[in-house]
Amino acid sequence: MQHPNNPHPGNSRRRGALLLPALLAVLTVAAACSAGGDGGGAGSIAISGSSTVEPISIAVAEKFGPVSGANISVDGPGTGDGFELFCNGEVDISDASRAISAEEIGACEANGIEFIELKVAIDGLSVITSPNNESIDQCLSFSDIYSLVGPESQGFDRWSDANSLAAELGGNQAAPFADVRLEVTGPGEESGTYDSFVELVIEGLAEERGQQAQTRPDYQASADDNVIVQGVTGTDTSFGWVGYAFLEANRDQLKAFEVARDDGDCVEATPETIADGSYPIARPLFIYANAQNVEENQALAEFLDFYLSDEGVASVAEVGYVALEEDALDETIRAWQTRETGTREG
Repeated sequence: MQHPNNPHPGNSRRRGALLLPALLAVLTVAAACSAGGDGGGAGSIAISGSSTVEPISIAVAEKFGPVSGANISVDGPGTGDGFELFCNGEVDISDASRAISAEEIGACEANGIEFIELKVAIDGLSVITSPNNESIDQCLSFSDIYSLVGPESQGFDRWSDANSLAAELGGNQAAPFADVRLEVTGPGEESGTYDSFVELVIEGLAEERGQQAQTRPDYQASADDNVIVQGVTGTDTSFGWVGYAFLEANRDQLKAFEVARDDGDCVEATPETIADGSYPIARPLFIYANAQNVEENQALAEFLDFYLSDEGVASVAEVGYVALEEDALDETIRAWQTRETGTREG
């Protein structure tokens, strides 16, 4: 398990999991189990998926594991990789920074995996640079961002390379950009944060211009938000994007751009603007539970009870994300208590 303020030194898509309770013998046994396998063993709980949601699940596990005696593994290789493991029956819970896709639903159905979808928090995708970056204006519009990292920006290695495209797009806040180095570090395609960023920021302009809805392919990509933080801090005039909790945990190393709404108002990502929807790049966060394993594994059912208890829900704000409004939380609790299967997000 990995906290957002504890950068991981590597760039692997599949990181080693840290396990609870924190006894060496238990760690060794649980680590071996979490590397490949039985997600439904009684007394053990295997969680994998989004590195964005990972800090929430870690915080809940740290509260629940020692008092329950359950062996809990939490890993964060990315939402897409997590769903692959989940739909293969290898883990009990899939952390996800986006809703499950139709293709992933099909994979679960093919393997007889029914799931319970639980929305647990709200995140604001934070567009970031180094605090030493004094060359670029504080506010970026979607047009600015598209001109820097959209599908038509391949090969741009200086901010000023994007100026012609930005002028063509219009609606800019920061462009024309200064002639300084552009180093981009962001989520890879296995990451739900990548998918959400493309859907919320890139897709509309890409479709208008007859382009594929994707980012430029030529940047340092990782499913690990901590690797992204490291990459962004490595260059004064960098550019990247991460979940809000990773911005909060690294305020001394990062500077966040405000993001312009359609009306031109520039909005800072804060718990308040993310919760009320005024920040333009907000999105829900989820966990998905294997319904059969819930019935067969008492520790898993108790863990999810705890996850949605007052103490468990408090973990959302404790790690830097935004708690659900009361109505949304009530809907999540209802879905859990009734063991409702399938997605409500499609």
